Amino acid sequence: MNGTDLDPARKPVILAVDDDPQVLRAVRRDLRSVYADRYRVLGASSAAEALTVLDTLDERGHDPALFLVDQRMPDMTGVEFLTEAVSRFPDARRVLLTAYAETDAAITAINKVRLDYYLMKPWDPPAERLFPVLDDLLSDWLAAYRPTYQGVRVIGHLVSARTHEVRDFLTRNGKPFRFLNVETDPDAQRLLAQHPGAELPLVVFPDGAVTAAPDGTELAGRLGLSTTASRPHYDTVIIGAGPAGLAAGVYAASEGLSTLLLDANSPGGQAGTSSLIENYLGFPAGLSGGDLARRAVSQAGRFGAELLYPVDVVGLRRADPARILTLADGSEISAGTVLLTMGVSYNRLDVPGAERFEGEGLYYGAATTESSSCISHHVHIIGGANSAGQAAVHFAKYAAKVTMLVRGDSLEAGMSQYLVDEIHRTPNIEVRLSTRVLALGGDQHLERITLMNDATGAETTEEAKFVFTFIGARPRTGWLGGLVDCDDHGFVLTGSDLLRSGKPPASWAPERAPYLLESSVPGVFAAGDVRAHSIKRVASGVGEGAMAVALIHRYRAAV
Repeated sequence: MNGTDLDPARKPVILAVDDDPQVLRAVRRDLRSVYADRYRVLGASSAAEALTVLDTLDERGHDPALFLVDQRMPDMTGVEFLTEAVSRFPDARRVLLTAYAETDAAITAINKVRLDYYLMKPWDPPAERLFPVLDDLLSDWLAAYRPTYQGVRVIGHLVSARTHEVRDFLTRNGKPFRFLNVETDPDAQRLLAQHPGAELPLVVFPDGAVTAAPDGTELAGRLGLSTTASRPHYDTVIIGAGPAGLAAGVYAASEGLSTLLLDANSPGGQAGTSSLIENYLGFPAGLSGGDLARRAVSQAGRFGAELLYPVDVVGLRRADPARILTLADGSEISAGTVLLTMGVSYNRLDVPGAERFEGEGLYYGAATTESSSCISHHVHIIGGANSAGQAAVHFAKYAAKVTMLVRGDSLEAGMSQYLVDEIHRTPNIEVRLSTRVLALGGDQHLERITLMNDATGAETTEEAKFVFTFIGARPRTGWLGGLVDCDDHGFVLTGSDLLRSGKPPASWAPERAPYLLESSVPGVFAAGDVRAHSIKRVASGVGEGAMAVALIHRYRAAV
């Protein structure tokens, strides 16, 4: 077919490109057999014809969801075509069809065009070798898809703490929305005129309902998020839905335990704010923290785990053999075992102006939430660990310039080498070593930042509108009230760390020693970043979450 024959129906598009007519017919047949009800499946017999199709899609406002492209074509290689295609449609997923001898080209394409996957011909049987791959990629694409005709609209100021809270909540929960700047957008001003005197931000829902400055609980109710448990007692309750908690939820529910996950904010934890995790096993092109969380939530739910958020847990007490959790609304939930996976929060910046400008130009994490706000601006990143490096690389795609402010004398001291290399390769990222923040200043919102270079003693003040800080973390254990033993920094002590002079704490009743991830309260376990001496990595958190479920089974068998 040619680009002028496109159906006007506005389904997202899957485009297959192959110069072999037999292969093209086969791939279009397979794609249509599964995806025709949700996607418009198009084919092109050459790269030139495919570029014409892209021109027509662009003119008519159609959205390509996925490109499935042969590598070896006479007029243009598949990688060359994808380079051109993703410059026009950067969000579309990319799959390369290769022969066995072309795997080197495919691997090169992973770095050159952020290739999502490569398939070797033939892909039979498609139910095993083609559809699972495409299902996964299309699910990722849909999670980020922002069609103009649907979704929540948020009307507010570009730099505003209340607006940031709403945008961050929607972003972290994977809820599509469109932000309208009340200062510049005519649609925002029109909507605001319809609600004179309303407190910003206004949130307009697809059904026409409008709320003014909603909090997380109100947003959760409007979006249909569950905040009420379905039963009074569970085999295990997991507090915190970061990587460790979500992994535990998957394994616990899949092994038949009645499982409840509670999170005070949104699934994903600190990792959920990461724009791109490139060193997680099995994802050579990387994946965002949000994507990882979304997949894990879906997986846990498929096995029967319940997930409630935003729900604050404010107390834990013993009622042997049960453990009782008290929620912020005063209700209580009983559990046979409890797993603490609350993770950590970024340390607050302790300088003049930091508290005043939080959410008004100073942000803790939140890299993906404010991406669009930072287009063509100068962004400052405070910190020198992986999370700061990932944020710098992410913002470099949007901002005119990104400046990293690092207190240490090298990036290598606290950051993975792959990130160090990528930062050095990115021309609009500047790294300032031996540099710390002295103060933040401005009127209604952040306007300037004062810095000190510890190596030279020079103090400077410069314009700053967007500052993101990633400077260490503190555990979210204050609500435990001393029930479980923690170290001097508030991290939960477990296993052998509880054995002072070779003996458990005086409050320990069982004759056995605490299990590896068990806290000072029998049946209460801890995993991930909240645990003392844990390795602060996503993969290790996932591993500890899975390990905790095995120990929970051992505990249940012994009581």
